[in-house]
Amino acid sequence: MITGRNDPCWCGSGKKYKKCHLPLDRAGHSHPGKTDSGILIKTEDQIAGIRAACRMTSELLDMVAGRLRAGITTNDIDSWVHEETIARGGVPAPLGYRGFPKSVCTTLNEGICHGIPDDTVLKEGDILNVDVTTLLNGYYGDSNRMFMIGKVSEKAQKIVRVSRECLNRGIRMVKSGNRFGDIGWAIQEHAEKNGFSVVRDYTGHGVGIEFHEPPNVCHYGKKGTGDFILPGMVFTIEPMINAGTYKCRLLSNGWTAVTRDGALSAQWEHTLRATEHGVEILTE
Repeated sequence: MITGRNDPCWCGSGKKYKKCHLPLDRAGHSHPGKTDSGILIKTEDQIAGIRAACRMTSELLDMVAGRLRAGITTNDIDSWVHEETIARGGVPAPLGYRGFPKSVCTTLNEGICHGIPDDTVLKEGDILNVDVTTLLNGYYGDSNRMFMIGKVSEKAQKIVRVSRECLNRGIRMVKSGNRFGDIGWAIQEHAEKNGFSVVRDYTGHGVGIEFHEPPNVCHYGKKGTGDFILPGMVFTIEPMINAGTYKCRLLSNGWTAVTRDGALSAQWEHTLRATEHGVEILTE
């Protein structure tokens, strides 16, 4: 069915189509469900399911925050998240995903992402990223946070702080009519202003119905480029910020990315829903 210029817009805003999404659709976007580039437009029922999965993910990270201390292992973190997820009726989405062997990612110091929990003991001065994705009733919620173990160096404190600021700068760009390149531009500008670099090899992504969906959400780029952000899109922003070069290398385990120069790296992540008037942070 074709939406007429004076019909209610398909997005549910209550506005006439010509006053709402007609200009964006003429720029190359299709009717609700999926854009021409494959980005899913979620229904309200789907968003409700994603929101519940995101809520569990956030609460699991709260649990981890309350237990972290020097002397525990990253395997301990994996066990906590795995057991609590199962107890609450969820599934730890990373476990078995493309062969990933654990239920959570734990990435330390010069690690960028996808660290595999093992018998590594946390020590005073470490910075640690814990990345949790919950599958609940068929829907995914994805988030990660940085943690500082005891007293850490001023440089470590700064990169943890700035990486979170980069996430927040990116989130502010999520509004109907903006483009995905606006997100990357805001993040890159703030990171580089503070003397840091932005990883290019890993991105945010669509999420909710599948673990990873279109689009790839780059954390660097130019304003006014990329797909339009539309209400009903659900995706992650998860900038990986390095103290040195943005270049990385992959460890022999085939999963864990680390900084090529051994410098510190930090990352924060939220799952977000674009709305008619801005953004809803689903994993807050």
